[in-house]
Amino acid sequence: MTSATETRLRAAEPSPVPPKNAAPAPRWSLPALLAILALAAVLYTWNLSGSGLNSFYSAAVLSGTESWKAWFFGSLDAGNFLTVDKPPLALMVMGLSCRVLGYGTWQMMAPVIAAALATVWILHSCVKRVFGHAAAAVAALVLALTPITVAINRDNNPDTLLVFLMVAGAALALRATRSGRLLPLLGSAACFGLAFNTKMLQGYIALPAVAVVYLYAAKPALVKRLVNLLLAGVVLAVSSFWWAAAVSLVPASERPYIGGSTDGSAWSLITGYNGLGRILGGGGGGGGGGGGGFSGAAGLGRMFNDVLGGQISWLIPFAGVALTGGLVLCGRAARTDLTRAALVLWGGWTVLHYLTFALAEGTMHPYYTTALAPGVAALCGGGGVLLLRAFRADRRWVWVLPLALGVTAVWAAVLLRRAAGWNTWLWPAVLAVMALAVVGLFAFRSGASGLRLRLLAASVAAAVVAAVAGPAAYAWSVPSSGAGGGMGGTNPTAGPATGSGFGGPGGGGGRGLPGRGSGGPGEGGNAQAEGGFPGTGMPSGGQNGQAPGGIQGGPGGGGMGGGAGSELIAYLKKHQDGAKWLLAVSSSQGAAQLILSSGEPVISMWGWSGSDKAMTLARLKELVRKGELHYVQLGGGMGGGPGGGSTVSSEVTAWVQKHGTAVKESDYSNRTSTDSGNGSESSSRSGQSAVYRLDASDVS
Repeated sequence: MTSATETRLRAAEPSPVPPKNAAPAPRWSLPALLAILALAAVLYTWNLSGSGLNSFYSAAVLSGTESWKAWFFGSLDAGNFLTVDKPPLALMVMGLSCRVLGYGTWQMMAPVIAAALATVWILHSCVKRVFGHAAAAVAALVLALTPITVAINRDNNPDTLLVFLMVAGAALALRATRSGRLLPLLGSAACFGLAFNTKMLQGYIALPAVAVVYLYAAKPALVKRLVNLLLAGVVLAVSSFWWAAAVSLVPASERPYIGGSTDGSAWSLITGYNGLGRILGGGGGGGGGGGGGFSGAAGLGRMFNDVLGGQISWLIPFAGVALTGGLVLCGRAARTDLTRAALVLWGGWTVLHYLTFALAEGTMHPYYTTALAPGVAALCGGGGVLLLRAFRADRRWVWVLPLALGVTAVWAAVLLRRAAGWNTWLWPAVLAVMALAVVGLFAFRSGASGLRLRLLAASVAAAVVAAVAGPAAYAWSVPSSGAGGGMGGTNPTAGPATGSGFGGPGGGGGRGLPGRGSGGPGEGGNAQAEGGFPGTGMPSGGQNGQAPGGIQGGPGGGGMGGGAGSELIAYLKKHQDGAKWLLAVSSSQGAAQLILSSGEPVISMWGWSGSDKAMTLARLKELVRKGELHYVQLGGGMGGGPGGGSTVSSEVTAWVQKHGTAVKESDYSNRTSTDSGNGSESSSRSGQSAVYRLDASDVS
């Protein structure tokens, strides 16, 4: 690049710290931001009450409103037998909202939606300070319209809060880099620590990029930068590990078993299931395995496959070109150059998340990729503006922006054509509008004022519209379908079905898939047994069982709404006889549904994947002896117990069958059945669940 061209590009860039007499913001900037936020609010809230939330987390939030102990630990049940397999920060936030406003869909989702909108606003503000108002508007629009982000922001999974905290941390780190002040850096560390307490090690993925940017580009001297990073490390450690440390201080006998761990400790959950188990697969209490079933096989091309392509990949090629081109354009800028620092931060964010998700051998759900969206959005906005300036200022760069836009349009057409019969008019329209926009860019490239400049701006706007049209169509399919995403709350996705992953790949409510879904370990699966309640094997008598406050009993239906299910619940409650827990079931899927349907604590004996060692024979005898538990359910559908007949489950099953009294269907139901005379024992032999009554006299 010639020195004259470099000077012109530098002069066109906004000053990181505008002088007091700087020109005011363009009149369109604030209205544009408000319009994007309004659009995002519509996408995140429209028809929300008709969407199925994740019953696993819904049950934990309900339990947290009934017990402060359950709220602190993140227990699945108000009796505090077992926690969910995540740290509890997201549950705490939703639980506080429901304690104040009452338990229900809107009350639970209010802080989630607020966090989603705040993420858009923070990203806009961060990009604006470095790249200007136009770049900020593009970044905010791209983030708001990312399909998987829309799907997950309508769900009560912790990912929305996770992304909010990470984006806030990145923005504060960039502010610390720009100003040289310590306080924003400490705030950044605190945000990433809270992100850790939302989804553990996933909250750290972008940290290397943040540390590198501050260490290299911040204003203070090297020794001062190192000291500041050490202080930030202390804040990070405190904000990350306070909950795990507090849990470890409570004796195991007085706290719930930590779900997803191998030994009931929070530290095991950190290092295994929610740590390396996600990356390497296999270990960590079920943290591995199943990754390919939800998001396709691990590999560098995973983000572009039939499962994930329509959820996140639309603008990744453009973001890659924008990052590379932007770094080249920065050339030999000063060490403290904020433009390069921002590119490295958001580029590092994107690359680190991309590689982590693409190569993960453990459980990998499509909605994890929402964490990619802020980096892609920032690069599209900031890097795109840099490419536009270079396009206009230097003939050697005249082909880069048009080529990037052309690749974006072609890839959008490929993604749209994967969904046979879905909006078939859209992909030709995207190609046509992008072609006209590129022609306009060349035709009005030299416009400096007047009509030519306005036509150039119109060409740029047309290119943006063509680039986001595909993602927007996918995004709108979520609220317009009334289903809350491809798999409801279990594994939310957007758009039509385009793949063969278990989680409703590409969206579409899992069309063509057996059952209602098969979310993986700890992610809210709810695989439904034939003719029964999800994960329980109980006969189903209705759809969309309602929990207190209007939360649906399960994603996409299949709750305990009536018939034999409600009759059995009524029977158990009538004969609970002061017990702390209504029932003990094999899996967290079944326990969550029962908690929501009955409003009573229900034990999940072996957690989500069946690998938790929460219930042992000695523990069961103790609960029965104390009169805290009278009923145990054995058998059931998918997720019904520890992997394939473990010793613990076999001991519990044999003891319950030997000492318990089977509850016959005729005891609680007036329905006639060919099996009614044989009672629950017949049901057990045919593969259905069986409920047994146990009393202190049964414990020898």
